Amino acid sequence: YRDDDDINDVASMAGVNLNEESARIMATNSDLVGTQIQSCKDEPFLAAIPLHKRILETAKKLGITDVPAEVVTFISHATQNRLRTVIEKVTVITQHRMESYKDDEWYEQATDVRSQLKFFEQLERLEKQRKDEQEREILLKAAKSRSRQEDPEQARLKQKAKEMQQQELAQMRQRDANLTALAAIGPRKKRKLDSPGLLTIGGEGLGMSAGSQAGLGTPSSRQYARQKITRVNLRDFIFYMEQERETSHSLLLYRALLK
Repeated sequence: YRDDDDINDVASMAGVNLNEESARIMATNSDLVGTQIQSCKDEPFLAAIPLHKRILETAKKLGITDVPAEVVTFISHATQNRLRTVIEKVTVITQHRMESYKDDEWYEQATDVRSQLKFFEQLERLEKQRKDEQEREILLKAAKSRSRQEDPEQARLKQKAKEMQQQELAQMRQRDANLTALAAIGPRKKRKLDSPGLLTIGGEGLGMSAGSQAGLGTPSSRQYARQKITRVNLRDFIFYMEQERETSHSLLLYRALLK
């Protein structure tokens, strides 16, 4: 059955002996076989000397006296990979927390806690204002009383009414002084915006304005692309540690919950 197999063997039909070609390749590139070629220098993520000392301190407790440099490099790369994984997961958690569904057509607002809090704050403000008005009326009545025999409580109310009137007078003077200063300064000048038809490249205005011909435009203010910043807080890290199996029952999570 050898002849039948050779019919389907493309290499033998082309006259190529695979064993000879493999031996020739091994003889030519024998120094490169089994080696790994890298296009860039392998730089460790952590400082090698302090990390080596820490590893030796831990290894001596277990009876190990020698730790090669390859182990230090491997641990440094493992730390970098672990840190990258943690940052990626916490970033996803933070972005999910910052998502807003107010403009999504598939969601409708059931409750508005912010409006409720504002309503309660307004009620507290009105209640405080009503109490202040009542106290002010009581103090004004006590200040206007002309009784000859005054008890200590009446004298205290008169003194408090006098202090209240002095405080109101000082506030009125301060308000008048602020209005006078603002009138002396004059109205604030609004900053001139860039022309709508002006092309900004690298902070210099080039192109044709809306009402002018082609040519050099006036230099406009530098416009920088605002980079989106993802701010991670302690609550995001706590949520991440609660989801991970390694840290869900760790002492680090317990300490973070106590802060």
